[in-house]
Amino acid sequence: MQFNSIDFMRFFPIVLGTYFVIPKRVRSIWLLLASYYFYMNWNPKYALLMAFSTLATYASGILIEKNDRTVNAKRNKKIILATCLVVNLGILAIFKYANFMIDTVDGIFQVLHMNITPPRYNIVLPVGISFYTFQALGY
Repeated sequence: MQFNSIDFMRFFPIVLGTYFVIPKRVRSIWLLLASYYFYMNWNPKYALLMAFSTLATYASGILIEKNDRTVNAKRNKKIILATCLVVNLGILAIFKYANFMIDTVDGIFQVLHMNITPPRYNIVLPVGISFYTFQALGY
């Protein structure tokens, strides 16, 4: 669904109207669900990727908050944060930079006159992956 499509012209007033009618405590959830629906109109399987990133980040936030009362709170929080960063930046690296890294390794092999061809992957870059990854990291 594109912003200048008829589908979006139907979608947006429904989302906006519902937002102002529903109770304030569920508005954030409504916007989250509407955002996922909007994103899924491009490619549903990449919404699963975004959902994984969202859940990993949210779970990390909850775990960091719960570690306030533990003995090794500072160390545990750092480990949780580092894990969250590795997961989110790992997703970004795979989808955005995997082909670049494969081409670089292939170039090194060619310079060294080695007949090794790394496997090629047809990876489609998900729309907005950098944006939502850095939003997750900011959280």
